[in-house]
Amino acid sequence: MDLKRILRHLAGARARIRRAFPPASLEAIEAAIGHAEATHGGEIHVALEGALHLRALLRGQTPRERALELFAQLHVWDTADNNGVLIYVLLADHAVEIVADRHIHARAGEASWQQIAQRMQDDFAQGHPDTAVLSGITGVSAVLASHFPQPGSDGRHVPDKPTLL
Repeated sequence: MDLKRILRHLAGARARIRRAFPPASLEAIEAAIGHAEATHGGEIHVALEGALHLRALLRGQTPRERALELFAQLHVWDTADNNGVLIYVLLADHAVEIVADRHIHARAGEASWQQIAQRMQDDFAQGHPDTAVLSGITGVSAVLASHFPQPGSDGRHVPDKPTLL
């Protein structure tokens, strides 16, 4: 059990989200997703979490495990072409995880997602959380556009509005 990690997570989780992502930033993220999805057949969702719950911390849940859990809970996998992508940010751990559904992941590969996540973490390290998320959306969108260039015709499955946890 990592006591420093637990204390970091327990200190002001909700306030951390509001400071990093004021309403204007959240609106910009939602607009960027809508614009991006108009250019390809994939689905993008962003989940922003200030900190994990104590139960998750006590069992040692990693940011990756949480991202996979949210990928299922938020139904990002529920797209006709299995090409949904979750961009997950856990502020307390300064972590970025990208989870892609099986069809797009098989085409793009893990290295694509890791490069995008690393660029996002670099932006976070420079104190630009909104820029980090917007660059992540741009990067994920470019990957989706290269493999699913035509906008989907079966309507939206995943909301453009970021999920705040």
